[in-house]
Amino acid sequence: MLRYLNLFSLFARNSLQVTLEYRTNFVVAAFQSSFWLVWGIVSVLIFFRFTGTIGGWTLPQVLLVVGLFRIFEGVIDGLLRPNVTRIVEHIQKGTLDFLLLKPVDSQFMASLRQINLMTLPDLIVGGVLIVYGLWMQNILPSLVQLAMFILLLCCGIIIAYGLWMLLVTTAFWFVRIENVAELLTAIYETGRFPITAFQTGVRAILTFIVPIAFMTTFPAAALLGLLEPIYLVLAPLMAGVLFLASRIFWRIALRSYTSASS
Repeated sequence: MLRYLNLFSLFARNSLQVTLEYRTNFVVAAFQSSFWLVWGIVSVLIFFRFTGTIGGWTLPQVLLVVGLFRIFEGVIDGLLRPNVTRIVEHIQKGTLDFLLLKPVDSQFMASLRQINLMTLPDLIVGGVLIVYGLWMQNILPSLVQLAMFILLLCCGIIIAYGLWMLLVTTAFWFVRIENVAELLTAIYETGRFPITAFQTGVRAILTFIVPIAFMTTFPAAALLGLLEPIYLVLAPLMAGVLFLASRIFWRIALRSYTSASS
């Protein structure tokens, strides 16, 4: 485990060096992140012009959800999407051998090698928005609430990883998965609103089928003291199931891989 943590930190340091070489791009990325954050807030404010709550959530509470949405947008675009794109390219060209022959776990190497630190501003502005939403409500989360928030945040990252890995692994058979990736991205857009804003059927899908709620709504509810205890139990279970499924599916898919040399 320590070996893989050291490897990941090495990947991060290399990515940081690349980022520092193009500082102007980082400034542009920060501007873009701020722009999309403002756009997301404006879209929420439009709803609140016609109603006092969205799914029972007030404006300051919804801002926490929007902040978490930005954080996970940064995680997806900074870590998951670059590696998904690279894996698909390796499969198409038959060059995945270069990763499979390395003396480390192939899934780890393939899915976490590329880190785009240009999305770091997404994480920062998302965190600032969460703090601002709490300040508007004069709420100071307790240590227990912060612990639940961190647990759900970690589970949300694993859930996002599991979903994207299950998606990219299908490329071993279908090769081109761009349309499916765009569909998953479109579904994730629902995460900018509380899960209670949707009808029962959609709410069930976003909780148990494509569990977007565990990335945005439930962590926000934990900070606000609104989280139902059942979801604190389901989050690690959901994360574990998706991670294990991604591991099993990856191993099955490798059996169908035809390299450039075979």
